Amino acid sequence: MKKESMLSQTEENYLKEIYALQEGNQWAVSTNSIAEKMQTKASSVTDMLQKLSNKGLVDYTKYRGSRLSGKGNDKAISIVRKHRLWETFLVEKLNFLWDEVHDIAEQLEHIKSEKLIKKLEAYLGSPKFDPHGHPIPNGNGEITKVNRVSLAEFRIEEVGIFVGVKDSSDSFLKYLSKNKIAIGDTLKLLYIEPFDNSFLIYTNSRQFVISENVAKNLYLKSE
Repeated sequence: MKKESMLSQTEENYLKEIYALQEGNQWAVSTNSIAEKMQTKASSVTDMLQKLSNKGLVDYTKYRGSRLSGKGNDKAISIVRKHRLWETFLVEKLNFLWDEVHDIAEQLEHIKSEKLIKKLEAYLGSPKFDPHGHPIPNGNGEITKVNRVSLAEFRIEEVGIFVGVKDSSDSFLKYLSKNKIAIGDTLKLLYIEPFDNSFLIYTNSRQFVISENVAKNLYLKSE
C-alpha cells in the first residue's frame, strides 16, 4: 500500500483557511478570497489549489472556485482541533492572554503526533470551546453546535450571553479587553443610533457605545 505523503505547513494552512471561508457557504470559495486570506497573489493560490486537487484534498474547477473534498475537510478539521486545543492550553495553563495565543498556536498546530493531541485534550478535560468561544472538534471531528447570533441581529431590550467572536484578530481581542468585555458576560441592547447604526449596550453595570462593526463580530446566545 502506498504511504500517504505528509503535508507541508503551507498546504495545511491553505486547508484551514479554505475551511474557514466555506463555513456556512454552500458555494465554492473564490481564488481571490483565498488570496486575500493568505495575503498572497491569486496566481500562487491557483498553483496551490491544483497541487491540493492532485492530492485529492480540494475539488477545484478553474474560474469557478474550490471546496474541500471529504478527505480535505477531515484534514482541515484536525488542524483546527489542534489549533484550538493549543490556544486553550496556553490561556488556561500558561496564563497567556486571549489576544496573545493565535500566532503561537499557528506554530503548534502543525505537530503531527496524534498521541500528544489526545493527551493534551484529556489533560484539559476535553473542552468543547476555546478561549474565543470557537467550538473544538472532538477526536471524531464532531463539533458542538450552539445557537448563537451576532449582537447586530438583536432587537432593542434583548439580552444575551457573550459566547464568542467572529473576528479573533489580536487587535479586536485587545479592544474587547480594553473595554472589559469577556466571554460569559451578559449584554443588553439598549438603543441603535439611526445616524451611524452605533449600538448602545449595557454590561457589567455600565453602558457604552460600540460600532456596528463591533456588534457584528460579537456572538451572543439569548437568555
